[in-house]
Amino acid sequence: MKKFVFVLVLSLCALWTQAASYPYLVFTNTAGTLTAMDVTDLTLTVSGTNLQVSNSAEQVTFVLTDLSAMQFSVDGVTLAVDNILRADSPIRLFTPAGIYIGSFESLRHAAASCPAGTYVISDGSNSQTIVIQ
Repeated sequence: MKKFVFVLVLSLCALWTQAASYPYLVFTNTAGTLTAMDVTDLTLTVSGTNLQVSNSAEQVTFVLTDLSAMQFSVDGVTLAVDNILRADSPIRLFTPAGIYIGSFESLRHAAASCPAGTYVISDGSNSQTIVIQ
């Protein structure tokens, strides 16, 4: 569970940096149901095993183990970012400029080995921007 929360926080940071051009954050649960939230005044809080999401209009609580993805969207339906890469998959790490940093056993190992900053990670077929704090 700690690994999932760690990856969730890293992913939220990465997604937050991209939020300016997407008006919705869409949550997908394991059953495939989409819940779109307007990003205006959006607040995300992890409390125990729950993710509480609120904005100026509504508040929704998700059980963390029931979430399969969080993605930005321009219309609340069309997803803009690929699914979060698996935390336990081998990855390659790059700077935002594309300079290769190295290969790591997992995202957790990369986060523990690298200084704070923005990086691009790849599992060979997908890539994603992350922020390590």
